[in-house]
Amino acid sequence: MAKEKPKDIPNYMKFIIGGAAGMTGTLIVQPLDLVKNRMQLSGVGTAKKEYKSSFDAVAKIFRNEGLLGFYNGLSAGLLRQATYSSTRLGVYTWLFSYLSDPDGTPPSFIKKAGIGCVAGICGAFVGNPAEVALIRMTADGKLPPEERRNYANVFSALARITREEGFFTMWRGVIPTISRAVVVNAVQLATYSQAKELLMNTGYFTNGMFLHFCSSMISGFFTTVASLPVDIAKTRIQNMKTGDGKPEFSGTFDVFLKIMKSEGIFALWKGFTPYYGRVGPNTVLVFICLEQYTNLYRKYFMKEN
Repeated sequence: MAKEKPKDIPNYMKFIIGGAAGMTGTLIVQPLDLVKNRMQLSGVGTAKKEYKSSFDAVAKIFRNEGLLGFYNGLSAGLLRQATYSSTRLGVYTWLFSYLSDPDGTPPSFIKKAGIGCVAGICGAFVGNPAEVALIRMTADGKLPPEERRNYANVFSALARITREEGFFTMWRGVIPTISRAVVVNAVQLATYSQAKELLMNTGYFTNGMFLHFCSSMISGFFTTVASLPVDIAKTRIQNMKTGDGKPEFSGTFDVFLKIMKSEGIFALWKGFTPYYGRVGPNTVLVFICLEQYTNLYRKYFMKEN
């Protein structure tokens, strides 16, 4: 007789825990996200790049905008996680549990990647409005004062975007956002789960915080390499302005072609250091928080030891 699956937490709690884990990570990595966005937009609309390196960007942002300048767009970052992460991690953990064998054996790597793709598509669509607001708010400080949008907070940004540019502008760049999310989640979620299994099978790791840290850093590196070009395209499309009724970019591949033509192929990995600096620690924080919040729920609400 087949064994029953271990008792699982309610599906709605998987979404809540996923959102809480994502928001916790954002509180810490927001400055890296801002530097990453500024680096990706460096050189757009100017004859030369504003920043020579990530360290130069940090120095100039601090000098021109102060310490709090690194937290421009924090409200948008938190709302993005409340929508994007709660959806993607909720869908992933729900499908992961659903597709596990009755004895608790996890899905294969291919299934994990497929689950990650589905989770990424769902999360990207739900989180796109906050993503647009986040890109614009983090980019505002690099613009001349007369060109800044000066959104007061994420809700003000969404209201003004809807009023000034139309409701569907909140889903501008949704295709590259979904493309990025498919790559990120297929790689990040699948490699995290796979790395965790492989490390445990070595016999040198137990299921604890150090295992979660190592698995997250491995996952973060592969995620950065695979997703950064798509992330740059997404960032530039969401931040672009329309001149004379004509958008600056027609789509993701148009961004790729224009970047390679004017900045070189390696510009597709512009901002690698802050991006990995964000993705690595953020992956660590999100997955550690996800694991710890799940354990706390099991301990205090499901009365498991």
